[in-house]
Amino acid sequence: MDPTFIQLLINERGWQQYEVFLRHYREAAQYLAAAEGPRSLATASIEKRQFLRWAHGEMRGTPRAEARRILAHLFRPIPIDQLFSTAPDARVAALDGTTTRSSAWVQDDPRAEDAVMAAANESAHFAAQVEGSNVGPHTMEQLEADIRRIVTTYPNRPVQPVFHEVRNLRNRSFELLEGRQPPRYTRDLYMAAGVLCGVLANASFDLGRYDAAETQARTAFMCGELAGHNGLRAWVRGLQALIAYWDGRAADAVRLAEAGSGFTPEEGTAQIRLASIKARAFGQLGRTTDAVAALAEADRLREGVTADDDVLGGMMAFPREKQLFYTSTTHLWLGGGQQLSDAEEAAEEAVNLFDAAESGKKRLGEMCLARMDLATARLNRGDLEGAAQEVHAVLHVNAQRGTESVRKRLRHFRRDLALTAAAGTATAIGLREALVVHEDRTSLELSPGDPH
Repeated sequence: MDPTFIQLLINERGWQQYEVFLRHYREAAQYLAAAEGPRSLATASIEKRQFLRWAHGEMRGTPRAEARRILAHLFRPIPIDQLFSTAPDARVAALDGTTTRSSAWVQDDPRAEDAVMAAANESAHFAAQVEGSNVGPHTMEQLEADIRRIVTTYPNRPVQPVFHEVRNLRNRSFELLEGRQPPRYTRDLYMAAGVLCGVLANASFDLGRYDAAETQARTAFMCGELAGHNGLRAWVRGLQALIAYWDGRAADAVRLAEAGSGFTPEEGTAQIRLASIKARAFGQLGRTTDAVAALAEADRLREGVTADDDVLGGMMAFPREKQLFYTSTTHLWLGGGQQLSDAEEAAEEAVNLFDAAESGKKRLGEMCLARMDLATARLNRGDLEGAAQEVHAVLHVNAQRGTESVRKRLRHFRRDLALTAAAGTATAIGLREALVVHEDRTSLELSPGDPH
């Protein structure tokens, strides 16, 4: 008997264990509850017996409406009615990795964002074939458009789906570089590959895979070297410094940020980012004078930047609100009454600017980190209610778009909360319980071997 599509997809994604599937199912339910409603959908679950029916192809008909919505989101763009139908041989071959023209829409990636984007990818693939060359103007135009879309939408989308999409696009850029393209396109291809490796490095970092992130970043920097692009080299050095900072290697973070400062970008905010990362690392090291000097350097560099100075923008830009929350983190590291007041002021301004962005352009992870700075500053000056308000907002967003940095800050906050004089109050107990439940329900790891 032929397997069903849902069987193939469960196996292809490595979700054969009930606990693994359940985690993804609940994450999808929580996302839909927050994005579309109703709120009650956030508690949706699936019994093991029912999962086994799906995994073994024993389901007859289709599930109830609630489960249909969750499965449609989880396995988009495959239509829900098709998930429980048997898969024809050609499509089975596609999921196994072989290529046929009739199955291209499945082969591309069943985890693609939606059917509309899948159809667009098919058309782009056809146009590339028609050009009759390894690389032509249409291929480069499409690649650059895809990259611009990714860096623009990355801060607002869940990390895992983006990771798989970018990985496919990066592989495509590698394939093009291995061919015989006209010389004028080689530099552009190295630039494209470098940006895509940089996005994968950032995504691996967001997923808590620092080792994989560093590997991706080294490749991204090499591509920047081959492309001769200072902006990319400076941005990647900043990412490497950021990874070191979050990994507790503040001295390495300073060294990498200073190395990045040796590249003068063609345009953009990479140098402001480097100075701000350096300030946080100096703060982590307790070097007050150096930290304050780095903050002043970032302010000076900001004065020379215009609103549209970044070529790609999105996740590769360093807007004022992001600089503000790096400033607040620096003040928190340095400690003391005035530093605490400065931290709260900078974090509050950052949150307001992040929150004012259009709904589809909000930088969700960064806004969460700014809120955590604000919550920490308020907690340290005794405003537990104000701190709890920010933390609950973070829990809501992080359930939809989780990152390891935010999870780490939540763990630190829970530790700090337990040490305050208000730890035994009803507000503190309720907040601590919410933090525990959130940590238990969220998991950001890709299946073993994925983040490469």
